Amino acid sequence: MQVSSSFQAFAKEAPAMQKAWMEMVLKLDSASVLDKKTKELAYLAVMAAVGLESGLPFHVKMAKATGASREEIISSILVGLPAVGNGVVKALPIALEAFDEEE
Repeated sequence: MQVSSSFQAFAKEAPAMQKAWMEMVLKLDSASVLDKKTKELAYLAVMAAVGLESGLPFHVKMAKATGASREEIISSILVGLPAVGNGVVKALPIALEAFDEEE
């Protein structure tokens, strides 16, 4: 799975910071009691809510790999609609394009 160009730049231009970041991410991942699919779906909801669109394709593919359906991807993207408004809708085509890509 391809990471976003911004994350690639992060790894290239600040490798020590990116390594520290990834260590923290892995520690948080192992501390979570959520199963992998639920965690990925929740993460998609957060990304859509805060507008982190560049990471959506990677995390959609991660969610799909854990068994998430297209309908679950749609629901996770839109779950923040009542709280943050229709800004989450702009994440929907990005997420679905990534889900529908042939591997």
